[in-house]
Amino acid sequence: MLGLEAKLSKEWEGKSAQDLAAAPVTAIQGVSESDAELLLKAFNIKTVRDLGTNKYFRWAQSIVTLAD
Repeated sequence: MLGLEAKLSKEWEGKSAQDLAAAPVTAIQGVSESDAELLLKAFNIKTVRDLGTNKYFRWAQSIVTLAD
């Protein structure tokens, strides 16, 4: 799926975009259970969709895009 397989935990490879959006953040390779707990506590982020639509992360991404 668009080269994303290498960015996902093995059990999530080959899943649809809809399934991935609803997946826990640990579906992203390198995000541990303890990372997920911190994201939940700090930003109430539970899923990949929550992570991708978090306003603070989107603002930061916009700033970096403008800076580049």
